[in-house]
Amino acid sequence: MMNIYVILLRGINVGGHKKVPMAELRELLSKQGFVDVKTYIQSGNIILKSSEKDHEKVEQIVQQAILDHFGFEVPVMARTRNEIEQIFDACPFSEAKKENSYFTILSRIPKKELVDEVMQITYDNEEFQIIKDCLYFYSSVGYGKSKFNMNMFEKKLNVRATSRNYRTMVKLLAMSLENEK
Repeated sequence: MMNIYVILLRGINVGGHKKVPMAELRELLSKQGFVDVKTYIQSGNIILKSSEKDHEKVEQIVQQAILDHFGFEVPVMARTRNEIEQIFDACPFSEAKKENSYFTILSRIPKKELVDEVMQITYDNEEFQIIKDCLYFYSSVGYGKSKFNMNMFEKKLNVRATSRNYRTMVKLLAMSLENEK
């Protein structure tokens, strides 16, 4: 039985750093035994099928393949299609806010005491909530003007993270549904 995974890479093809051509990445991952490898935009969104049951093992395979082939390390988050759908559906914001929010996928569920500490942080015009392994973020002034700093949250929560906006999440869910066929 093949599992459909959504793979999220962090920090590639940004400002000319860590260049990863998508066609080359698809070919590389196909050579690793993954099936029906598709990518969406240049920021490291991948849909693929794998017989592997453990998402951490999938992350390791993808990360090692990129390191061996491109010569640099990239944080990799892998979730099954169902896990991505649950993360999307669990968004605590109203529909209007949800459409302008960001989904920050965390490498694991952070410790409760770290979450409690982080939840004391407040910024004007910004809201965030942490549910399981996702930090949901909304800013009424827009992400680019927000004070939100993912690196700070990673350090305080002791996790790795990568963010995607609402439109990207919708597209990844649609693409992963196509992969079921």
